[in-house]
Amino acid sequence: MASLFTKISKVLAGWFRQEYFHSHIAMWLAVISVAANLTNWALIWIFIRPVDFPIILHYNVYFGVDMIGHWKQTYSLPAIGLFLILVNFFLAMHFYRSKNRIASYLIMMAALMVQLCLIVASASVIIINY
Repeated sequence: MASLFTKISKVLAGWFRQEYFHSHIAMWLAVISVAANLTNWALIWIFIRPVDFPIILHYNVYFGVDMIGHWKQTYSLPAIGLFLILVNFFLAMHFYRSKNRIASYLIMMAALMVQLCLIVASASVIIINY
């Protein structure tokens, strides 16, 4: 078990010594994206309470309520956001290593914009239900 821990720690230490983690722009975009995702998780956790009846998951101005479901399904929004942060983070690291820094920054900016859009979507689910 100790040897497995040392192997994992060596891999992580080498991974975090990469040049990408020394870029202030990339790290701030990553930190703000993760903070936005944590905010999204917190909003859902605070305002959506376990209930026995279905809640509104999506509302459309033209058609009205078009999706209802279990209260646990509201956690899919921040989960999708977390998945997209991870994918965009690894893509941004790949582009940064290949000396395409602008693409790396744009990918992380897109991750931040997606997080903000998901917060708006979560807030609308919260508002429509309460």
